[in-house]
Amino acid sequence: MNKFKNLIVLGPLIYALHHFEEMIIFNFRDWRLRYFPDNNSISTEAILCILISLLLIFVFIHLIKKNRASAHLIIYFLITAQVANAFFHIFFSFYYQDFSPGTITAVLLYLPVNYFIIRAAFNEEFLKNRLELGVLVFLGLMTFIIFEMIGPIVILISILSSVLYYIMFNRSKYA
Repeated sequence: MNKFKNLIVLGPLIYALHHFEEMIIFNFRDWRLRYFPDNNSISTEAILCILISLLLIFVFIHLIKKNRASAHLIIYFLITAQVANAFFHIFFSFYYQDFSPGTITAVLLYLPVNYFIIRAAFNEEFLKNRLELGVLVFLGLMTFIIFEMIGPIVILISILSSVLYYIMFNRSKYA
């Protein structure tokens, strides 16, 4: 279970469990509206469906292609949707001194599972060095922050950018 291809299939599952904590066990939407503007016209459930679908598409592409570009897209996606999200929940729970629904699964699932995924990516040479990871972390964090600031249009821009990246990376000497 320590192989990249095996670990990445956990991404959609832990995202669903995280959403369960946020929306079924607690009420993240109400918590978020206390502290942040409502800039997201799409329901949380719709965002869940969109993000799980995108992640599954990236996983299927990687399972077929098994190349560095497809691995980078998965890592970028997981950093954006899960790792940055985990830091959001942790930081704002402390900042507002008010438990942010989603923090439990963020700490217990998002961070450890994504650590193992990234470690497997290094072990299998889908990631060559820390600079590559650093770029993916930077892009993922920026995407998450911009999404939180302006809303769902960022998802469309990210998808288009990912397709362009995949095509260009596979044509480069670094593939």
